[in-house]
Amino acid sequence: MSRFVIAASTLAVAALCTGGPGLARDQVQIAGSSTVLPYAQIVAEDFGKTYSKFKAPVVESGGSSAGLKQFCKGVGEGTIDIANSSRPIREKEVKACAEAGVKNIIPVRFGYDGIVFATDINQDDWALEPKDVYLALAEEIPVDGKMVKNPNKTWKDVNDKLPDWKIVGYIPGEKHGTREVFEEKVLVTGCDAVDGKKIYMDRGMDKKAAGKACYRVRKDGGAVDIDGDYTETLARLQSNPTGVGVFGLSFYENNTDKLKVATMSGISPSVETISSGEYPVSRPLFFYVKKDHIGVIPGLKEYVAFFTSDKMIGPDGPLTDYGLVPLPEEELKALQDEVKEGKVLSM
Repeated sequence: MSRFVIAASTLAVAALCTGGPGLARDQVQIAGSSTVLPYAQIVAEDFGKTYSKFKAPVVESGGSSAGLKQFCKGVGEGTIDIANSSRPIREKEVKACAEAGVKNIIPVRFGYDGIVFATDINQDDWALEPKDVYLALAEEIPVDGKMVKNPNKTWKDVNDKLPDWKIVGYIPGEKHGTREVFEEKVLVTGCDAVDGKKIYMDRGMDKKAAGKACYRVRKDGGAVDIDGDYTETLARLQSNPTGVGVFGLSFYENNTDKLKVATMSGISPSVETISSGEYPVSRPLFFYVKKDHIGVIPGLKEYVAFFTSDKMIGPDGPLTDYGLVPLPEEELKALQDEVKEGKVLSM
């Protein structure tokens, strides 16, 4: 093991014994979700301006899974302090963390984001249902009670009310938290709506396997994985104005001059419809903190408190201005109490 990857408690003691604060890293390090990235960057910049005695945190992207993988490498100055994620940490990730010595994880659910479907700004209005997206992008769909290779070529083949455009959907790559929400809340929901999951289960699959089969996407060019961030998806739409892209609400709201958003199940995505639960495709946003690094890495405790303050994530804060759907007042207060207490995940 590298001499730098040591237990945080040992690191703290060494720093105290030598009187050398330079032994420990002097800057908070963060990685993870591209959806959470702009929020964390706003907080980091404001934090640097507010707390002159601390350096502004270093915030990097890479995707939720990649960030959590880094986070779970161990405890010590050679590992990151915070993982941003647009999905909850998985049980297997918690286990991997624990095996590497990361046993005290503070979970922070700081707000909500919606998943939207958008076209080029110059196109007509779109109204989608989860089953439309499933029938357009799934690898297999039900036909006469059997699952067959997706025969649909245009959106009009899927639904007469949709345009006669060749099906091309730009969807988040598998490393993005957005992909999981897209699969579970759109593809699987759509699959259920047309009895696809039932057909799979009638063929002998268990519920979990049938769900996974429902979110397999076509590989003939109809569904295009985007491994980069939302700017890449936007660039694809600009080069193909009849494509359909999947975005986070905040990205859409910052690009309304370029994108036209579709309704989903008759509901337009907005801060109001997501916070009320009306819009069906939404998700919470998280970051995860190594409690063992608090008190060792300068500014970490203060950054977490600053991020979760009313000033940052309250209804009048800059993150809400950027597009974050804020927590209801009671949730926010509970979160702030848990952060102050340093409440960790139960292993």
